[in-house]
Amino acid sequence: MHRFEHGYVLNVMSDDHPGIVAAVTEAVESLGGNIDACSQTVLGGYFTLIMIVSFPEPVAPEKLTAQVRSAPANGGDYQVMVRRTMPASPAREASDRFVITAFGKDQPGIVRRFSQYLAGKDINIVDLYGDLRGDEFVLIGQLEVPAHWDIRMLQADLEQMGSELGFTVKLQHENVFVATNQLRLQAFGRR
Repeated sequence: MHRFEHGYVLNVMSDDHPGIVAAVTEAVESLGGNIDACSQTVLGGYFTLIMIVSFPEPVAPEKLTAQVRSAPANGGDYQVMVRRTMPASPAREASDRFVITAFGKDQPGIVRRFSQYLAGKDINIVDLYGDLRGDEFVLIGQLEVPAHWDIRMLQADLEQMGSELGFTVKLQHENVFVATNQLRLQAFGRR
């Protein structure tokens, strides 16, 4: 849902440094836009930001791109991509949110194997994080699992695939994952 009628996807990538979010949001606001949603992360020293922005009147994607590129970069250079948002997609089957966690000795093909399995089950990956720590790779994903799947069967399949790869895999309902991790954080804070 957009605040204004004319929606755009804005993607910005740059070497990381302070002030990028401030500069990009100022550029959007200077054109009369609103930020409807955003996600930003820094990975390996690279900043990436994706936003859904909307405007009361149409804005040429080239104009929005130029406005963001000309924003004060504090010594950085922005790579910018803008496209109009698509019309609402047809309703998908009812789904529930789950979190998958997997970790084990790093090897090529980990993300591919898990993502291919999930795609084959029509499970949408909403958010994905992977990180190499020493020789261990950690993968955490937020998933939309269609309601017709037996979660115990999915968990068993994922655990089997994980054991073939030398990985520990866990699939938890999002609410259980959040509650469990909040309890851990609270217990950790009392020490």
